[in-house]
Amino acid sequence: MSEALDRNAQVIAEFRANEGRVGGAFEGAPLVLVHHRGRKSGHEHVSPMMYLPHDTEPDTVYVFASKAGAPTDPDWYRNLIAVGEGSVERGTATYPVTVRELTGDERDRVYDEQARRYPGFAEYARKTAGIRTIPVLELRRA
Repeated sequence: MSEALDRNAQVIAEFRANEGRVGGAFEGAPLVLVHHRGRKSGHEHVSPMMYLPHDTEPDTVYVFASKAGAPTDPDWYRNLIAVGEGSVERGTATYPVTVRELTGDERDRVYDEQARRYPGFAEYARKTAGIRTIPVLELRRA
């Protein structure tokens, strides 16, 4: 198992054992587990990620395909875009979601708010400047 997959497995186990709360690098941060189907393999995958809650819709969250500022998009992003749906575990609740990619001013507003709250996201944007724009996805309860 790769180091990243092993780390994800540990975060997932801790999330599920503690009603959606984890320690370490994610301590205190809003975290969801996003279930997505591989666009090539068809296998189900689970990816832990930080989210930004929607201002007024409690069953809508935004997630960020930052890949820690890597020059390529993460596989989970390509899977969700290809399929257009998935599910999330948030706290102790699990529910299906539809996927919508934000663009333009809407994308920038949401990303900027995440970067304001969690400065690591500003660093990810600096690392990808001129290479790619980090995608923002809206996950809304289906």
